Amino acid sequence: MDIKITLEEDGSKGRYVAHVAGQADTGEMTFSRISPTRVIVDHTGVPDSLKGMGVGSALARHVVAQAREKGFTIVPLCPFLKAQAERHADWDDVIEGMKR
Repeated sequence: MDIKITLEEDGSKGRYVAHVAGQADTGEMTFSRISPTRVIVDHTGVPDSLKGMGVGSALARHVVAQAREKGFTIVPLCPFLKAQAERHADWDDVIEGMKR
């Protein structure tokens, strides 16, 4: 699946937007920057037309990669991201509050 993810930011708020080749609808993962080194991810939204295409997982992997690249940690208030993080112990370096 060809999924391109872009970043939109406005001050301390932002979202990662997933564009799937050949599809008009987009998925999103929204966040709030609470400090230069901490970001709260609060929502992942994938429309029904994109369900089952791996859009949510691609967004989660992308935000984790961005956290590593840009040096921030993630506070996972979004239930989807939190559930993904629980399945990926290798994300513990950038996901806050994971108790294993």
